[in-house]
Amino acid sequence: MSNSSTDDSGPLLGPADIRELAGALGVRPTKQRGQNFVIDANTVRRIVRTAEVRPDDVVVEIGPGLGSLTLGLLEAADRVIAVEIDDVLAAALPSTVAARLPGRADRFALVHSDAMHVTELPGPEPTALVANLPYNVAVPVLLHMLATFPSIDRTLVMVQSEVADRLAARPGNKVYGVPSVKANWYAEVKRAGAIGRKVFWPAPNVDSGLVSLVRRDKPVETSATRDEVFGVVDAAFAQRRKTLRAALAGWAGSAAAAEAALVAAGISPQARGEALTVEEFARIAEMREAGK
Repeated sequence: MSNSSTDDSGPLLGPADIRELAGALGVRPTKQRGQNFVIDANTVRRIVRTAEVRPDDVVVEIGPGLGSLTLGLLEAADRVIAVEIDDVLAAALPSTVAARLPGRADRFALVHSDAMHVTELPGPEPTALVANLPYNVAVPVLLHMLATFPSIDRTLVMVQSEVADRLAARPGNKVYGVPSVKANWYAEVKRAGAIGRKVFWPAPNVDSGLVSLVRRDKPVETSATRDEVFGVVDAAFAQRRKTLRAALAGWAGSAAAAEAALVAAGISPQARGEALTVEEFARIAEMREAGK
């Protein structure tokens, strides 16, 4: 396919390329899958740069779509593994890669699957995750990938701005909640920039944000399992307005048992979930196990 003459995208896809590809495939982006394709090569380069993709990286990409970001990643990384659920898009991607970056095509692998069900990937272990995540499944997909592939050291995801705020929120912030705590279990999380609406086709009616997650050198120190800690987190935020003594009553067996676990963990029973760090949630989980 010829490069569009109206932009300087090189092997990357410009707006005309994207529309041409989509037209040839009969693809109409669907809301159901949260599809918004990046049509701006400079935005792709910025994402790759912000992700600090290195020449020895094995990058996994979720939801590559027509391949905008895939091509940018393939220019910079050692290998790219793309996970695509859509039958038509998955079938077309290898030929797009072969046409636009023929010298790198052997460095590309496609996994035609739902990312939520992926438990193994072909080739060397992934070292980085870079993705424009579909808005409706962004958090579960991100947490699933971090849990399933501990070799992923650095992650940069583009998500709805509001989701980016939630993931990067600190204790005490009004949007701090389950995604913030669970992401923090795995990684140091921070906002890494904003992305405007005009770089997508179709243009979404919300702004997007970049979130950087760098895996912790040392996991949270606790004798509780991840599932036990996440159980406390889910219970604490299921009834946000309640004190932890009340919110954790069902989880602990009674309000009195919740209070005992909280006091043993050095946390006020009158506190609320949004005030606690992931380490404090881990201490509460430990105390319930100790009190059994």
